[in-house]
Amino acid sequence: MARKRFDDSNCSVARALNEVGDWWSLLVVLHAMYGTRRFVDFQKELGIARNILCDRLARLVDNEVLRKVEVGEHGSRFEYRLTEKGRDLFPIVIALRQWGDKWNPAPEQPTLDLRDRETQRSIRPVEVQNADGAPLTIRDVFVQEPVPVSSKKAV
Repeated sequence: MARKRFDDSNCSVARALNEVGDWWSLLVVLHAMYGTRRFVDFQKELGIARNILCDRLARLVDNEVLRKVEVGEHGSRFEYRLTEKGRDLFPIVIALRQWGDKWNPAPEQPTLDLRDRETQRSIRPVEVQNADGAPLTIRDVFVQEPVPVSSKKAV
């Protein structure tokens, strides 16, 4: 069964899922955030089949979430590094981690304690805020439909 694509969707969430919407891709991104760089290390840490890892790394490189960098002589060794686009996934990955810790915690294991490197203090939960920094819930927001480009008047 072919995977549905959302390239032409008006929904930015659907379009984003085209690039990082399967669990292996997000786990590769998470491990890249932790500092994993080499194919063998991703494979060892994730326990992922070689062919699936090859596919996910290639897709993440094609989508400019990761970049493949030569680090060995004669191009024989490569590393995968996050791009700016990949680093911008950081708050999403942290929000997913926090959501998972709350709603699906690991049995009989403490949750990871994420801390600010500079202050050593625990990080606050990710939240949606208004322009003044006040927290918002789903009930506090609405979707403003964009004005179609053809309807905008020249100034």
